[in-house]
Amino acid sequence: MAARKSKANTEAYLRMYRQMARIRAFEDNANQLYLSAKMPGLTHMYSGQEAVAVGICEALTSDDKITSTHRGHGHCVAKGAEFRQMFCELLGKAEGYCRGKGGSMHIADQANGNLGANAIVGGSMGIATGSALTAKRQGTGHVTVCFFGDGATAQGVWYEVMNMAALWKLPIIYACENNGYSEYTKTAEIAAGSLTARAEAFGIDSFTVDGQDVLAVNDLAQTLVARCRKGEGPFFVELETYRYHGHHVGDINRDYYRTKDEEADWKKHRDPIVNFGKWLIGQKIVTPDELVSMDNEVRADAEAAVQYALEAPYPDVREVDMHVFAEGA
Repeated sequence: MAARKSKANTEAYLRMYRQMARIRAFEDNANQLYLSAKMPGLTHMYSGQEAVAVGICEALTSDDKITSTHRGHGHCVAKGAEFRQMFCELLGKAEGYCRGKGGSMHIADQANGNLGANAIVGGSMGIATGSALTAKRQGTGHVTVCFFGDGATAQGVWYEVMNMAALWKLPIIYACENNGYSEYTKTAEIAAGSLTARAEAFGIDSFTVDGQDVLAVNDLAQTLVARCRKGEGPFFVELETYRYHGHHVGDINRDYYRTKDEEADWKKHRDPIVNFGKWLIGQKIVTPDELVSMDNEVRADAEAAVQYALEAPYPDVREVDMHVFAEGA
């Protein structure tokens, strides 16, 4: 992790660590809810990729917008969401961000600029680009970040929106979280050539960054967000990262497409939270005991939120057709 003027940014660094720890704690509890059959449906764990969401979202304001993916809990937390409302949403409770009707793959938090997760691979790309177009036409100065996985680069909509964004110089950052696998297949086996070269073909400035280094991600994001506000967008960023769990919570036996040794190596040497914690200690920003205390506090908050959500009420049955739109209804 590159040396930086640490003392001047102590508060920001501690917030980034806490936000990454919050994502990990949320995911650990969400996984347990699934394994204990308390959560309906599947969910997709973000553990291992925390530095991407936090590094980017810490460069944004609450008015800036993001769109998310089916693996979207990390983006939601990083953009400012609260544990209680998130767990309520996963459990289908009325106090959830979408009153329990969106669930894991459609969670949204528009008050904090999160336009929503999307179960369709690449499904949010058009929404994000439309958001950036709105910001430009209205002159708000807001920036939109479109998160998507490496598998989504196979979707034709990506090329369509990049073409429009480049033509209209939209304030948008296309953030590709390349975790090495498109569901159950290595990305190298399904994506020919360079992902950054694809964006560069449209005249879009493109970058590759270590997605496990929250400071490297944040440094780049700060620069690109500032350039977007000056009208210099769009941009494409490939963030090299790794998911610790399977494609979804039910993907437990993964030996047929990746090895346990590979997973163990990433966790041992490339964990974004552990490595950033060591850097904070090395820079004397925190002590080991203070870091442990922070971790314990975050985990206690998450566990309390789970208990609250388990006891929270479901929506009234009369809400079944509320928030549903049909022409002529």
